[in-house]
Amino acid sequence: MKQTIMVVEDDKMIRELILIYLKKNGYEVVEASDGEEAKTVYLEHQPCLIILDLMLPKVSGEEFYEWLREQEQNSVSVIMLSAKARIDDRISGLNQGADAYMTKPFDPKELIAQVEAVLRRTGLFCQKIVVEGLCIMPKKGEVLLYGARIKLTKYEFSLLHYFMQNPNIVLSREQLMLQIYPYGEHTVMERTIDAHIKKLREKVENHPSKPERIQTVRGMGYKFVANK
Repeated sequence: MKQTIMVVEDDKMIRELILIYLKKNGYEVVEASDGEEAKTVYLEHQPCLIILDLMLPKVSGEEFYEWLREQEQNSVSVIMLSAKARIDDRISGLNQGADAYMTKPFDPKELIAQVEAVLRRTGLFCQKIVVEGLCIMPKKGEVLLYGARIKLTKYEFSLLHYFMQNPNIVLSREQLMLQIYPYGEHTVMERTIDAHIKKLREKVENHPSKPERIQTVRGMGYKFVANK
């Protein structure tokens, strides 16, 4: 499972340089050029780590960072970038909760080393599958919908995890039954699966940005739809 990193930087040349190095090292990358755009991108992709420039237009990096920490379920790591090189500035950034603070200009190889060091500390807790604002964290047993936690039963959680591991694939009711009742602990009717999926839909499709995620494929089963 690849880690997703978000780069928030208004300088296009610097942003593209960081993107090249991150992709070269095998990371999934999303980007934003200002603090306002960063909020939307963050809620959509729920990255594991953010590389955040503090001098941003519209919404500053500091303001975005404050917003980020106000998100109830937020556990994302942050590496701050800044032209402010005074020791007081570095200490201030770290005291705010940043995982690392780097000054410009910087060596991209050193940035990658910082990324790897942060993810070594936090990666175990950052195993996520994210599809268009819907985020499942199997190790933590949590699901977020555009940043807000939603409560699922164990059967709904198991179904959603299986769907998100197999996007855009038609899954039969028999496959789904084996997924949530792997040991045959119950005699399960097809209508039971339908009932679980109905409840799951009510919870994960409760957002205007993505009203339909689980499609019924008549005579075959269900499909979790994810745009590529």
